Amino acid sequence: MVKKTLGNNNELEVSTLCHGTDHFGSRVDYETSTAILDRYVAAGENFLDTSNFYAAWIEGFKGGESETLIGKWIKERKNRDQLIIATKVGVPYQDVPMGAKAKIIEMEAEKSLKRLGIDTIDMYYTHLDDRSTPFEEQLEAMDKLVKAGKVRCIGACNILAWRLEEARNVSLSNGFPLHSCVEQRYTYLRPKVNANFGGQVSTNSDLLDYCRSRNLQLIAYSPLLHGAYMRNDRPLPPQYQHADSDVRMEALKAVAEELNATLNQIVIAWLMHQNIIPIIGASRVEQIEQNLGCLDINLTEAQMKTLNRAGI
Repeated sequence: MVKKTLGNNNELEVSTLCHGTDHFGSRVDYETSTAILDRYVAAGENFLDTSNFYAAWIEGFKGGESETLIGKWIKERKNRDQLIIATKVGVPYQDVPMGAKAKIIEMEAEKSLKRLGIDTIDMYYTHLDDRSTPFEEQLEAMDKLVKAGKVRCIGACNILAWRLEEARNVSLSNGFPLHSCVEQRYTYLRPKVNANFGGQVSTNSDLLDYCRSRNLQLIAYSPLLHGAYMRNDRPLPPQYQHADSDVRMEALKAVAEELNATLNQIVIAWLMHQNIIPIIGASRVEQIEQNLGCLDINLTEAQMKTLNRAGI
């Protein structure tokens, strides 16, 4: 397994492929979820992504199901020392309001630790950019958790570059921990100008430049657009339905055919080639097998040029 250290922190060594778990314990049952996790770890990977509210948006579930399943799996496999676990706070669920006030950050960290059955959260994200709560309050709460040994590193999700710089200045001025990474929506296809993703924020050139200049690790969620690259029954999300996507899809297909690979594998390989960690997901073991195939793909500079230059 190729490992890398996260951004501003040399303590966390993570695999270059992260596995998302948003449907584990809800739409994906325990047996299937653990089979997928077992296969992922057997491949030498170690980076799991979850959240306190997964999967409260699905009817019949309240939130916390993903963390609870991961905790049970860790207890059964006795493999805590092999894993880097990331979870998040900020999205509302049950009686927990939206936001990143200090009380919410600290209270939800305790709940996540209990559900996961661990002593320390390796990476703790704010799941959204709460502009109603000063960074001083948010980062002081994170600092308390780090000093207490309950959190190792912190990150941010769904946030713009200038807000990350504001947070950085607050941390430097107060001795609070710096963000080690940022998790953002990113894939090969480019969304329409001013596309609306609701509370999700898509990666733009400003964020890419900022991550490079500040040594922040970018972690890409929804890189495979929930199967839309390969499933005929699942059209591209409307934010990506424009002429630019048509041209880029043709380039993607050409490179995939050249390498005898799937479109998903090329998308993941394209991200990894740029030092970005993709978050993959699977609801069946066959899907994790296909996704892991990207680890054997080495895109040439010519192929990267073909992919990068495509579009309108």
